Amino acid sequence: MGFRSAVIFFFLFLSIQTSAEATIDDEAVSWLQAYLQVDTINPPGNESRAVDFYASIFEKEGIEYSAAESSPGRGNIWARIKGGDSPALILLQHTDVVPANMKFWTAEPLSGEKRDGFIWGRGALDMKGTGISHLATFLSLHRSGIALNRDVVFLATADEEAGGAFGVGWLVEHRPEIFENAGLLINEGGSGYRENEDIIFGVEVTQKVPVWFRLTSVDTPGHGSSPRPTSSVTRIIDALHAIKENPFPARIIPEVEQVFHEAAKSMQGDLAKAFADIRNSIKEPHFLNELQAYSASNHALTRDTCSITRLGGSTKINVVPPVSWAEVDCRMLPDRPAKEFIRDFKQRLEGTGVEVEVIMAFTPAISSTDSVLFKAIESETGRLYPNSRVVPSVSTGFTDSHFTRDLGIASYGFSPIIVDRNEYSRIHGNDERVDEKAFRQAVLDLMQIISRVVSD
Repeated sequence: MGFRSAVIFFFLFLSIQTSAEATIDDEAVSWLQAYLQVDTINPPGNESRAVDFYASIFEKEGIEYSAAESSPGRGNIWARIKGGDSPALILLQHTDVVPANMKFWTAEPLSGEKRDGFIWGRGALDMKGTGISHLATFLSLHRSGIALNRDVVFLATADEEAGGAFGVGWLVEHRPEIFENAGLLINEGGSGYRENEDIIFGVEVTQKVPVWFRLTSVDTPGHGSSPRPTSSVTRIIDALHAIKENPFPARIIPEVEQVFHEAAKSMQGDLAKAFADIRNSIKEPHFLNELQAYSASNHALTRDTCSITRLGGSTKINVVPPVSWAEVDCRMLPDRPAKEFIRDFKQRLEGTGVEVEVIMAFTPAISSTDSVLFKAIESETGRLYPNSRVVPSVSTGFTDSHFTRDLGIASYGFSPIIVDRNEYSRIHGNDERVDEKAFRQAVLDLMQIISRVVSD
């Protein structure tokens, strides 16, 4: 840490103590418990409740903020600390969470309960916990009063779990001033985990591009007792069979190759060798099938993929319907335009008599690792955890970062929290929770990373 960074962090610690007993990580735990009780399950969202939650904190702290609803109840909130002329840094979070089935939880999903060393609740990992870390950093900078080299923007948005149209997508179009002169952004998408004796911090620099399709077929309807040579249902089945039996060829882009190379360093045996030479490994018979059985997420990084997720046909068992449909969730590697993938997808369905509609297609983008934010993540995690390393990662899912990368903002998915890898399976699953000790440390670690960015 440079001298100026060290001075800033010293003053941050002075400014964040609200009493002899309470420090910023104490506050963060209380905020998170309260925030998890705010119902922002999407659908329907009701993210304006999160706006009220943050607004009350900002008002208490004397921070000016702005808020806007993209639709009734779909609120977004942002605030800015003024700094120098360097491109602004945005702390981006989404406030909506996915539904939780209480039948399969051992804790109340909206409780924020502390038990067994964890804080429980939907959003504890995705991403209300990270959002509170952003809040703690933002308030610490505000309380310190230290001059910064750039503006720092706190931005909490709606609708990420459903695509972001009512959140970042809407703000880019209707509130573009939020993003003006912004050059750096930190969001969800990467964190730390232990692998044998190593600590690995993944930083998401790009993501597979979602391209979603709706397939529709129309044919002669009739009675189920007298099947015809073709029907709307059989046409859909033929189309889906063509998708299932004709996977896209494997290819390794440089960012994915680096992911496999880094993973190999913490592995042993034949699989380690295969990961270290992934470009040639994908050419070996049976390797891709074995990789998919070992790790579906690793396999998904080696090719464009399509998952058949929704189907619809007749409403009655003895009626052959005139119209049938299916929806397919495809994710393409970010090394070519989406229109090329759409062309390839349609070619696979030629002759099936099925109409193809594109529901959604984002644009590919990759953030460079040559930025002050990425280098701060590397340097500070290396200083704090000498046995760690930072790995640029490629997400098989998508986040709101695709919107900001389209604006030319270097956007990274990262939280410095170190979590047992098994805990990540709780994201969008049952009994989502975050380790309290790890969360507290992540709050403090993020402050150090951001202090380097805003002071150097």
